[in-house]
Parts: sequence; structure tokens; C-alpha cells
Amino acid sequence: MTTKQKPSGWIDPDDAPAWTAADFAAADHRIGNAKAAPEAVRAALGKRLRGRPKSAQAKVAVKLRLDPDIVAALRATGEGWQTRVNDALRAQLALAGQL
Repeated sequence: MTTKQKPSGWIDPDDAPAWTAADFAAADHRIGNAKAAPEAVRAALGKRLRGRPKSAQAKVAVKLRLDPDIVAALRATGEGWQTRVNDALRAQLALAGQL
């Protein structure tokens, strides 16, 4: 059984040397595609929020008791069924002139 020959210019990424402070200082600092000062990059990274962005109109969790056959039929419509229920309720209220 023969093994594959590695290309002659190949360097194992695990063998790459660790970056030094001088390497980081000499690197191009960017925010998006634009070059930026290292201080600006540090400030931008410090302000970055984690998770999903906050919505202007946050949804409200409610507990609603429905018949099992209704829930089964709604879930059978697939992914996003709760959003479709929300849209249907919104349309019904608009037709009734309450929204």
C-alpha cells in the first residue's frame, strides 16, 4: 500500500509559528473591507453585541389553549407555522377593522 506524497511546498498548519506582538503590530487591521487603526478595531470589537439583534417590536409570549386537531393541522404545514398563525390572526383583525 502506497501513501500519497505531499506537495513539496506544503506546510502543515499545525506547524505554523505562533504570532508575536510584532506580527500583530505589522498586520493590516480592518473593519469590514476598510483599513483601520488598531485602536479603532479594538473599540469596534469591544462594542460588538452577541446574539440576535433586538427587534423594534419584540414578540410577546402567550399561553393559548387550542384543540389538538387544530394544533396538529398547523404543525403539519411545516416550519414557520407559528409565524403563519400570527399572520392569519393579523389578517383577521384587519378584516374586522380592529387593527
